[in-house]
Amino acid sequence: MMPKTGRRSCWSLVVALLWWCGSISSAASAGSMAYVANEKSDDVSIIDTATNAVVRTVAVGKRPRGVAILPDRSRVYVANGNSDDISVIDAATGKVVATWPAGVDPEGLALSPDGTRLYAVNENGGTVTVLDTKTGTAMATIEVQVEPESIAISPNGQIAYVSNETSNTISVIDTAALKVVANIPVAKNPRGIAFSPDGRYAYVTSEQIEPGVLSVIEVARHKVIKSIPVGERPVGVVVSRDGRKLYVAHGRSNAVYVIDARTLTITTQIPVGQRAWYLAFTPDEQRLYVACGRSDAVAVIDVAAEKVIATVPVGKMPFGVAIPK
Repeated sequence: MMPKTGRRSCWSLVVALLWWCGSISSAASAGSMAYVANEKSDDVSIIDTATNAVVRTVAVGKRPRGVAILPDRSRVYVANGNSDDISVIDAATGKVVATWPAGVDPEGLALSPDGTRLYAVNENGGTVTVLDTKTGTAMATIEVQVEPESIAISPNGQIAYVSNETSNTISVIDTAALKVVANIPVAKNPRGIAFSPDGRYAYVTSEQIEPGVLSVIEVARHKVIKSIPVGERPVGVVVSRDGRKLYVAHGRSNAVYVIDARTLTITTQIPVGQRAWYLAFTPDEQRLYVACGRSDAVAVIDVAAEKVIATVPVGKMPFGVAIPK
């Protein structure tokens, strides 16, 4: 028979192992969550991408839209347009741990590649507020043009592109100097922006022309080199990791268009829910999650099969979606 002290030591080891396994499991599951900002229910739906089930709903500020996740996956930032602030969610607990002022009407969000800076686009303010992600302190307020919506940071972190819906331009921000160094004319009402993985090109959607337009900007010259017609009301755009495919969500065509990045031809149209806005890949790029505002749902696309494999009900009017990389 094992002595009591031995049994105690054995039990302590079992408890420690269970705790360790649980910690690993929590960390793994945290990395597979999709965070969806629902602008009319003032909350964030957290979807476990392994099961496509909503595992938590987190109340945030008023009219949440943009979502960004730290590279280390520890924090999730949500822009609340009608609260003029940012909700900071702890990814491990799924709880709001801080609320930071972020200028007038924050909408689009982007993080620097090292995660030290958060850029919040102030739609009604015509500015971009730059925040220190450790303290929430505003480092700079950068004036852009009229009605900015979204922002993307180049892969090397040296520049940021901001879409200005009413000015029909892309403002180019030098992230070292924290100032605008150029404004690029694009088609009417630019919305989504994505850089190619090598940083040579940026892709911009413009929604208020018929049909919508996808413009290709040569980053070295900050100049549009080609534009192609797409569907009605294109908004979100993402690029595959190998740079070969573009995926564009359309708010009126209610579809995601797949585009060959080399030939700039549309290869597939994938029907999704109503008012498809922004979208995000899972880390392995096997699935694509699309916020469908008028459907109050997220469409899950199997990337290889190019079809919707699940529809996940979320809050009211989902707008932004982000998944840890």
